[in-house]
Amino acid sequence: MLICGIDEAGRGPIVGSLFIVGVVFEEGIVASLQTDGVKDSKLLPHKKREHLCGIIKKKAVRWKIIQIKPDEIDDAVDGNNALNLNWLEANKTAELINSLKPDMAIVDCPSPNIEKYTNYLRKLLDNKEIKLIVEHKADVKYFPCSAASIIAKCAREDEVKEIEKKIGESIGTGYMSNPICVEFLKNNWEKHSDLFRHSWQPFKDHKERKKQKSLGEF
Repeated sequence: MLICGIDEAGRGPIVGSLFIVGVVFEEGIVASLQTDGVKDSKLLPHKKREHLCGIIKKKAVRWKIIQIKPDEIDDAVDGNNALNLNWLEANKTAELINSLKPDMAIVDCPSPNIEKYTNYLRKLLDNKEIKLIVEHKADVKYFPCSAASIIAKCAREDEVKEIEKKIGESIGTGYMSNPICVEFLKNNWEKHSDLFRHSWQPFKDHKERKKQKSLGEF
């Protein structure tokens, strides 16, 4: 049996992309992931994640990374469509499953309503008979999901490095909980506008402040 774990990294930051990963293993290989030290990426230091990423890719039958850039996220969150971030993730998750063709897929559910999310996801699948496990914290409970979370986190970290190399300064973590990121947004929300998620409230706040200042000057 081919088992696919699916997880994401970069759902919350204001800078950069969201990465969703599917990774497929033969059922007999899954237990060995625990011996390798595979666990939820948030529980691992950066160097360990990078080391495990190589091991996971060697053991996997196949894997796929989908990168969702800020403009596509903005279109889902603020665009004139029936999407939101959860449904966008479900669409990309279905794309992964349809492409990777596992017998079972284990999905870390981003929605508080697991049943609704599962029903939405299943409608998008080519294989209607596939066994689906959709749970909260699946990246902690299931090794295939943990493996997907590690690849996704490494892809996210690689993107942060690329951004910093391109612009010549640090963006911090890319999250608004990070003071470096807060300062980066303050100084660069117009200059490097394409890097940011315009649908996130802190970006909107900067835009609104400029608008109000312009009106005041007028």
